[in-house]
Amino acid sequence: MVKTVGEKPRLKAQYKEKAMPEMMAAFGYKNKLAVPKIEKVVLNMGLGKAVIDSKIFSEAEKNLSLVSGQKPAVTRAKAAIAGFKLRQGMPIGQKVTLRGARMYEFLDKLVAVVLPRVRDFRGLSPKADGHGSYSIGLRDIAVFPELAEKEGIEGGVEVTIKTTAKGDTEAIKLLGLLGFPFKSNE
Repeated sequence: MVKTVGEKPRLKAQYKEKAMPEMMAAFGYKNKLAVPKIEKVVLNMGLGKAVIDSKIFSEAEKNLSLVSGQKPAVTRAKAAIAGFKLRQGMPIGQKVTLRGARMYEFLDKLVAVVLPRVRDFRGLSPKADGHGSYSIGLRDIAVFPELAEKEGIEGGVEVTIKTTAKGDTEAIKLLGLLGFPFKSNE
């Protein structure tokens, strides 16, 4: 995947060397353990078309496992919805939860390789969910380098970054210090 510095992923080293001291100065943390950090990253694919064609589901599973380096878990419908031809318990999506070194490597790849490849990309919105988490929706999963040589890939992916920050300002500052390209005026 992404090159690492020694044993640690590059982004984790950047967190400890650059982001942690700046967060302590900006928000007045007295202890390094009080500084917000990234807990986990969740990749989610909704596969509504898989109700009609089950081949889409298996192809999406291969693509998501190539992108994340882990086998995705299946998400199932909680209730039946006749208008969508959906029965309770039907598989409707897939998700992967990344933690530790694999999480930092994925985020490094997202910032350094994937986001610059997104068509008409002008930066990420500096608005989060109000609880210290940040979500990015990518319309096309084919922007990931692992899927570059494949053709006919459909579907998007939602990337949710869960931090231990108490609010949006801390979360956005942390992600900005880690290299996430936020829009300056919004």
